[in-house]
Amino acid sequence: MIVFDLACNTAGHVFEIWFGSSADYEDQKARGLVMCPYCGSTDVDKAVMAPNVAAKGNQRSEPSAMAPVPAAANVPSPEAFKAMVGKLAEVQARMLEGSDYVGSRFADEARSMHLGEQESRPIHGQTSPEEAKALIDEGVPVAPLLLPVRPPKSEN
Repeated sequence: MIVFDLACNTAGHVFEIWFGSSADYEDQKARGLVMCPYCGSTDVDKAVMAPNVAAKGNQRSEPSAMAPVPAAANVPSPEAFKAMVGKLAEVQARMLEGSDYVGSRFADEARSMHLGEQESRPIHGQTSPEEAKALIDEGVPVAPLLLPVRPPKSEN
């Protein structure tokens, strides 16, 4: 996994995002899948990142008092961020209301519907990143959920 700081060219938002590799970032950006979480713009690029490089062992100094770092523009407070995630969870829950949870059978079910072997219906579940990529490569329309979903209680 690799983390990049990205900058929104539309509104100047800066945010952090994780990718499996640099190639994954390039591929997702080329397909228009990388977007600003604040405004939804797909006009984003890598932001300048300063590496955290330690001084040579014989040149380390005691920590000094540093000037406070100014707050980044357009970064929500922890309370606002919590409220945004809560709202996102509500929207995701509403989206999943008519969807069947298929658990670890997700890839098989999605592929079967795509091939016309069974009637299409909204489903959600779990699969490995490799299997999700294989589905996408096969043209099966899938998308990751933004937040984890607790499986429904099983009835025995």
